[in-house]
Amino acid sequence: MGIQRKKVNWILDADVLGFFDNLSHEWALKFIKHWVADRRILRLIRKWLKAGVSEDGQWSESNKGTPQGSVASPLIANVYMHYLFDLWADVWRRKVAKGDVIIVRYADDLVMGFQHRADAERFLREFKERLAKFGLELHPDKTRLIEFGRYAARDREQHGKGKPETFNFLGFTHYCGQRHKTKTFTVWRITAQKRMAAKLKDIKVELQRRMHDRVVEVGAWLWKVVSGYYLYHAVPGNIDQLYLFKHRVHRLWRSVLIRRSQKARKKWAKYGPIFDRWIPTPRILHPYPDARFYATHPS
Repeated sequence: MGIQRKKVNWILDADVLGFFDNLSHEWALKFIKHWVADRRILRLIRKWLKAGVSEDGQWSESNKGTPQGSVASPLIANVYMHYLFDLWADVWRRKVAKGDVIIVRYADDLVMGFQHRADAERFLREFKERLAKFGLELHPDKTRLIEFGRYAARDREQHGKGKPETFNFLGFTHYCGQRHKTKTFTVWRITAQKRMAAKLKDIKVELQRRMHDRVVEVGAWLWKVVSGYYLYHAVPGNIDQLYLFKHRVHRLWRSVLIRRSQKARKKWAKYGPIFDRWIPTPRILHPYPDARFYATHPS
């Protein structure tokens, strides 16, 4: 990751407040025109943006924003942020910053690493000004500037501030650490608590709905869900969280199985073979970030 390869000492964890709800139709169409010349396509996009929403049988026109959950929203959002943020931030990094700067963005969520705190604070001020020109602002609770990097633990200990803070991005909590064998600095990632809790809640609701289905059918469904969860979250350093997730899925399914019959025994041993058959054991599926995610901007 850039945090490990570059001189990063400060992390700006930023989130645009209500981005999809406040996106300007006028600016969106101007940006899209850089890529699309066909007037028919542009007219369709304009109609789609102004289609409005229907709630409880009442239709209301939408003068700004793009419907979340639709197929075109992520595409339009990325084109919008490309011109609003990506190009501008890249120029700022090369011409204004005094030290190293890394940028990672996914839709309206972005994380930036800075070598110098002065650069981070200046960028934050100027980024707020740029967003204001487009009628947007940063989320006050989700935007933070934290001390983070290979020297963060040492510097914070010297000032009596405790361990370095962590930040969440793309469903993972990132924190400073060391590799077990080499003792070199690395950024560890574990599943964010809210992400795991949300997934377990969805599984609980579906298990209750399928309470009286055949065990084989429920097991086949669970195998797909848990395997899919592992495919995303099975990164180095996250194995304990994956086992925790597996254990909690065991408890959720057991609580449903014992309610299928008043005579059902509640001993774990009874359900062990079922769990072993249908809930896969987690294992790390991805390499370390420096082997998979290292990338450089074309410029």
